[in-house]
Amino acid sequence: MKTRGFEILEEYKMAAIELPQRKTGSSAGYDIEAAAEVSLAPRQVAIIPTGLKAYMLPDEYLGVHIRSGLSIKKQLSLINGQGIIDADYYNNPDNEGHIMLAIFNHSEVPVKIEKGMRIAQGIFYKYLTADGDAPGCGEIRQGGMGSTGV
Repeated sequence: MKTRGFEILEEYKMAAIELPQRKTGSSAGYDIEAAAEVSLAPRQVAIIPTGLKAYMLPDEYLGVHIRSGLSIKKQLSLINGQGIIDADYYNNPDNEGHIMLAIFNHSEVPVKIEKGMRIAQGIFYKYLTADGDAPGCGEIRQGGMGSTGV
C-alpha cells in the first residue's frame, strides 16, 4: 500500500522528469525540479510546471518551499510564501494533481529557469483538526490550483 510519495503526470511520462529526492540522510525536503524552461520577467509572477503529483494520507499535506539558494542568489520567492498541496489534490475528478509553482521575481532582471533545475523542496507534514472535524471529511475537491476558494 502506498503511503506518501511522488508520481509523474501522464502527460509528462516521456519528458524525462525526475522524481524528487532528498539529497542527504538528514534532509527534510525532497528537491523538486522544473519540468520546462520558463523565463521570469522582473517583478512578475510566472507559473512553473513540475510534471509531478503527490500522494499522501488524508491527514497530511505537502508543503512546497523555494530552495534557499535560489531565493537568495536570484531574488525569487513563491508568491504565496509556501505552497500547500492537499491530499485530495491527487487524482481528483477534474485534475490529475499537477504541482505548479507560482514564483515571483523580485529582481530588476529576467531570470531563466532551465528544465531540470531544482527550484523547490517538498516536505510532507501531518496536521491537526478542530474538535468535531476529521481529515477526509467534507466536500469532494473539483479542480486544480485555487479551486477550493471559488
